[in-house]
Amino acid sequence: MKIEKVVVIGSGTMGQGIAQWFAQQNCQVQMVDQNYEFALKSLEKIKLSFSKLVDKGKFTESQTKVFGQNLSVKKLEDIDPLADLVIEAIIENLEVKKELFLTLDKLLSSSVIFASNTSSFSITQLAQAVSETRKNNFLGLHFFNPATIMKLVEVINGLETNPEISKKIIEWFNTRKKVACLCSDSPGFIVNRVARNFYGEALRAVETYSPEKFSEVDLVMKEVGGFKMGPFELMDLIGIDINLSVTESVYRSFYEEARFKPHRLQRDLVLAGRLGKKSGKGFYQYETK
Repeated sequence: MKIEKVVVIGSGTMGQGIAQWFAQQNCQVQMVDQNYEFALKSLEKIKLSFSKLVDKGKFTESQTKVFGQNLSVKKLEDIDPLADLVIEAIIENLEVKKELFLTLDKLLSSSVIFASNTSSFSITQLAQAVSETRKNNFLGLHFFNPATIMKLVEVINGLETNPEISKKIIEWFNTRKKVACLCSDSPGFIVNRVARNFYGEALRAVETYSPEKFSEVDLVMKEVGGFKMGPFELMDLIGIDINLSVTESVYRSFYEEARFKPHRLQRDLVLAGRLGKKSGKGFYQYETK
């Protein structure tokens, strides 16, 4: 499979990571965001990341110079209509995503593969926004944060996805040191479905806001469970608002099964603007620059 030109829609944390990883695979990557200035700042963050990788001895300066040249920021109407792959990595809002895909369907060649980085929505449902012929080229590609480091990529077929496309994409990723696996188009796919209980049971174990209890649970999960991060540390890293949104989506998709029920503590923190590391406060407090 030829993947040389990639368009990444959304330049938040996930979009940045996905764009950077593809640039490091010597793909030409166009980053797009509704906020053009935000996308330019994201590009600068990626370049800063390249400098840190040189300092750590991961790449040479000449390599990262090429990676930087592989990246550009575009407005939606200016993206290459003959790109090989477009990846949506925007807010977890079903209607907003479908509206974007409807627009992309009109802008891009019928040969372009469409992919969503959604962590919870049905690929079959998202594909309803595009033309009948496009549905064959529509699938899910769910990366994990940080996308430049985490090896797993969940590949999800919708009901009308051409299985040969997902097969070839899995092969393409696996030759580039990613671990791509085919998942069923079910709520949360594999990781986010299993992870709901990792977060949910931890929240139910503490019940109320208590940094001491958060630390205790995180310590046990790391020291006894062997996890690199505890559930509260991980929710703060991901973003409590994002984690809550995924939980609510999975809960609804499973017809409100109790095991996926969101917890009020998470909701209260979001309402208070305590979103985790990105806001300086979440389950824990962080130093802000």
